Amino acid sequence: MAPSLILQPLLLPSPTPRVAFSRLAFLPSRLPLSPRRRSLSLLTIAMAAPTKLPHVLTVAGSDSGGGAGIQADIKACGAMGVYCSSVITAVTAQNTVGVQGVHPVPEAFIEEQLKSVLSDMEVDVVKTGMLPSPGVIKVLCESLKRFPVKALVVDPVMVSTSGDALSAPSTLSGYRDELFGMADIVTPNVKEASALLGGMQLQTVSDMSLAAKSIHKFGPKNVLVKGGDLSGSSDAVDVFFDGETCYELHGSRVQTRNTHGTGCTLASCIAAELSKGSSMIQAVKAAKAFVENALHYSKSIEIGSGPQGPFDHLFRLKSAPYNVAPGLKFHPDDLFLYAVTDSGMNSKWGRSMTDAVEAAIKGGATIVQLREKQMETREFIETATACMEICRRHKIPLLINDRVDVALACNADGVHVGQSDMQARTVRALLGPGKIIGVSCKTTAQGEQAWMDGADYIGCGGVFPTSTKKDNTTIGLEGLKEICVASKLPVVAIGGIGIGNADLVLGTGVKNLKGVAVVSALFDRESVEGETKKLRSVLERVLSGVSEGAVVL
Repeated sequence: MAPSLILQPLLLPSPTPRVAFSRLAFLPSRLPLSPRRRSLSLLTIAMAAPTKLPHVLTVAGSDSGGGAGIQADIKACGAMGVYCSSVITAVTAQNTVGVQGVHPVPEAFIEEQLKSVLSDMEVDVVKTGMLPSPGVIKVLCESLKRFPVKALVVDPVMVSTSGDALSAPSTLSGYRDELFGMADIVTPNVKEASALLGGMQLQTVSDMSLAAKSIHKFGPKNVLVKGGDLSGSSDAVDVFFDGETCYELHGSRVQTRNTHGTGCTLASCIAAELSKGSSMIQAVKAAKAFVENALHYSKSIEIGSGPQGPFDHLFRLKSAPYNVAPGLKFHPDDLFLYAVTDSGMNSKWGRSMTDAVEAAIKGGATIVQLREKQMETREFIETATACMEICRRHKIPLLINDRVDVALACNADGVHVGQSDMQARTVRALLGPGKIIGVSCKTTAQGEQAWMDGADYIGCGGVFPTSTKKDNTTIGLEGLKEICVASKLPVVAIGGIGIGNADLVLGTGVKNLKGVAVVSALFDRESVEGETKKLRSVLERVLSGVSEGAVVL
C-alpha cells in the first residue's frame, strides 16, 4: 500500500522564493474512493522537484546461474523498490549443482568500476559480497574513503551454499583488520562466523550470541549472525547484536531445496532498507521477512537438477497466497481506526456480524477484528468467510481474535492474540510470513517479546476502564506513552476509548502510536456506521493538528 504523501522536496511557486522543504508527517495513506483509500494528508499545492531514488551499489561476484551474487542483489533491491548498480569482482561458472569455475576480475579494473559509479551516481549504501582477495578488499576500502557513502553492509562471502570456496583464506585478515571497521553491519552465517573467529564451534543460539559479540570487537557497528545452517533448530534463528544487546530474531524454517542466494538476498534487502532511511533493526527485520516470504512462495519451484536451486525474488509480482491480499500488504496506518466486533453487542442490537462489519467499513474503519466467544466453530468459520468477502471488496484487512484455526480456514489476513493465548512465534509458524499478527501488551517487556516473536503490531491497553473485559488492569495514558516510546513495533491503543476521549489518546503524538482500537463505542450503539464516521472525524481532526506541527521548513 503506497503512501499517498511521498516525502520528497517540494518547490514553492513564484513569486514566493524557491525554497526547498520536506513535509515530515506520519499520515495514513488513503485515497478518497473508499475509507481505506481516504487521504488524511495535508493538501500540497506545489510542483515536485526531481525525485532521487534510493541507490544501493553491490560489489560482488557474478553467478551464471542467476541465484546468488550480483544477480540476486539486483533482483532483491528491485523487489524492495530501490535502484541497484554493480561492481563485479569475479565471474563464476555455477549452477544448482555447484561452482565449476571462478575467474577473478583484475583489481585495477575493480577500482575503475568503483570510481565510475561512486564518482557520479550518488550511492547511498554499498553492499559487499564476494571479495576474492585481500587486494580487492584494500581497493574497496580506499575507494570508500575517497567516496564516502551513508552505510556499508558487509556480507563476508567465503563459501558458496554448495560448499565451494569463493575467496582465499588470506581474505579473513582483510575483513577483520580493514573492512569491518568501516562497516555499519556485517552478516556472516554460522560457518563464516566460525572462520572469522579461528574455527570457533557454533552449535547453539548461545554460541551465535557469543560469536556476534566477538565479531563486534573487530569494529563493525552491528553484527547479524545468520542461523539458517544451525543444526537442530526448529526455527530459523538469527542473532542481532548492536553493541549493547543481543536479540534473537525468530522465523519459520521453510523446508525447500531452493535456498541458493539467501545470504546475498538478505544483505541486499538490509542495504535497500537502509538506503530508504530505515533504522538498522527495522532494515534487518524487513529483510528477514522478505527472504522468508520468498522461500515460502518458491519452495516448490523446480530450476536445475542439483541439490540447491534458486528462489523467486519477484514473487510479489504474482498472486502469492502469502500476501494479505492481491496488491495489498500490512501497513502501520491500517491501525488508524481499528474496529473490534462483539457478538453480544450485535445480538443486543439485532444485527449480524456481517452487517456490523459492513457498517464499520462504510463508516471509515481501516482494519477489522472478529472477536467471537459464543459461536460454534463451524458457524464461526462460515461467518468469518462471509466477512472476508466484505473486507476483500473494500480492501480492508480482517483479523481473527485468538482462533488460528478459524483464520486458516477462512484465509483471514491475520490473528490477534493475548498474553495467555498461543505465542506469536507459534502463530507465525502456522500462518506463514505474509499474515498479520498482533499481540496485546501491557508492559515494555511484553512489547519487546512480541517484536522478537515476529509480531507486526501490538495492542496496548486497557488505556481506560472498559466493560468488555472484567478485572482488566488499566495502564493509563502514561503507561501507553511508555510502551509506545520503547516499542519497535507500531502500536494501537485499546480499552475504554470512544468519541469522548480518543482525542486525548491520539493527541499525545507519541512515537509509534498509529491508531485506536474500539469495541463498545462502535458496536454497542444503534448505528455502527454513524458512530464510526463520528469517531473517524475526531481522529482526523486530531491527526491534522499533530501533522501541522510536524512540517519542517
